[in-house]
Amino acid sequence: MASYLEQLDYLAREISDNFPGSDPLISQLITLITTYSATFTYIHDPFTSRVTASLVNTLISSLSAIDAESFVPGDDMVPIIASAQVNAVACFTARLFYDTSFNRLAKWRPRWEDGNCQRVRYNDSLDGFMHGLRALQTQLSGKARARLQNVAKAVKMVLLKDSLPELLVPLTRLAELSGVDIQTIFISQSPWEDIKPPMGAAVDPFHLPVRIQPLAFVSPKSCATDTLRILTSRFPADGDLAATPHTYHPALAQLYAQYASALYSACSPFTRDPHELTYVAAAQWPSFVAPVLEAQKGAVEFHPIPEDVRLRLLRMFLPTFTAALEALLPRRTHASAWSRIPDVIEGAGADERNAEMVTIHSLTTLQKYILLAAFLASSNPPRTDMRMFARSRETHFKRRRGGGMRKAPQRSTSAPAKVSQRFAGPGAFPVDRLSAILASLLEEHDLELRAIGPEFTQPGEYTEMEIGRVHTSGAIAELAAAKLLLRVSPPDRLDGPPMYKCGISFDMALALGRDMRVPMLDLIWEAG
Repeated sequence: MASYLEQLDYLAREISDNFPGSDPLISQLITLITTYSATFTYIHDPFTSRVTASLVNTLISSLSAIDAESFVPGDDMVPIIASAQVNAVACFTARLFYDTSFNRLAKWRPRWEDGNCQRVRYNDSLDGFMHGLRALQTQLSGKARARLQNVAKAVKMVLLKDSLPELLVPLTRLAELSGVDIQTIFISQSPWEDIKPPMGAAVDPFHLPVRIQPLAFVSPKSCATDTLRILTSRFPADGDLAATPHTYHPALAQLYAQYASALYSACSPFTRDPHELTYVAAAQWPSFVAPVLEAQKGAVEFHPIPEDVRLRLLRMFLPTFTAALEALLPRRTHASAWSRIPDVIEGAGADERNAEMVTIHSLTTLQKYILLAAFLASSNPPRTDMRMFARSRETHFKRRRGGGMRKAPQRSTSAPAKVSQRFAGPGAFPVDRLSAILASLLEEHDLELRAIGPEFTQPGEYTEMEIGRVHTSGAIAELAAAKLLLRVSPPDRLDGPPMYKCGISFDMALALGRDMRVPMLDLIWEAG
């Protein structure tokens, strides 16, 4: 039977394999958690706090999963550890913070069917939270021979100072106020000097900074070698070599290693977070390996990939790595939508068109119609809306179509030539004009695809109701946040409706129109 110290050594090696380059941090954390040490620890990681938070959560969860009864009964070095990791972004109120802490410390998942069956409420105030910690320690201590030594709490310090400033000082003095053997660990990108409360009310923490190399200015776990180890470890190593060729075939492991190295060299100037790089690599890999799988189609076994083919693939896809990073790092789209766009777009401005293309394809149907309506509102003069979009019987035959060559009116030679709206840039339009054009497009091209109830008897009644719903305003706000609609009026302006401009190009509007089966050339006043 292995001793407790041997179990800790095995656990440290296992976590070190999943988080390369973190051996000093893992060793220090195990010592802090399993022995009598500081009650308040502050971990400062300015570059990869998400990775550090994941490491701390994995380590504490593994320590709390160790069964104290499996060791020698007289060994008093084996603690019972209950842990809770709380994200300050998600727990933006004190009650949410208390409930989340208690549920995770007690390993309890509340269900709707259970209701509120508590006789004593521990989430009403800070004093109730302290009483709940004492009750929880008594409950956990009576379940095993070993004593309760640590209740480790990891708090991700992102918005705690702004959302819950009244909890900052009590959390630093949690062991003193509650009388419970408890440790509090803060994890943040900011140094403690920027977060600590004034007047010296908080306890000075035990600082545990993630050491930074003096020249490279990156943490050891985020250097090239360790990050590449993390990226390549995400490729499944086990598998049947004789299986049909697929995206993650074991024979592609060497190609994936070269692919990960090229992706890191292209994206490392912008981010070294292994989680973000892994996400970008997983999104781009299906498109990268598609030509290889196409060449292997119908083969009984996977043939080796020549070195010149690998180099050509890397050289062809290298410009798309930064485009993928620009779209996926700020979450302008998701990996599934990115994998559905064309593999490579050649020519100047390919990165911008790639990002714009993937953003367009990830939109909902309503947002696509809003973009088409916005492009028409920016391209057509307001006086032409009645002719282009009116649906009444009187104006149906007077509707003037675009797309053809029109004879320019006779002008004097001294007057300047009129510039087409297509080359003059998008014009501003109010949101009520956008809603009117959107209603016309939905009534003309989307009415047959919707299930309309029998209570809607008048033409356009259902469309008018849908346009007035809050989700339409929300879709416009999301497009403005994605820079597909550009707001030109000040946000604090109260007189008049908001003014917008369309942010997509002419070619992108035509492609979107073909996708939605809307004849854009017939609706643009000056299509030539």
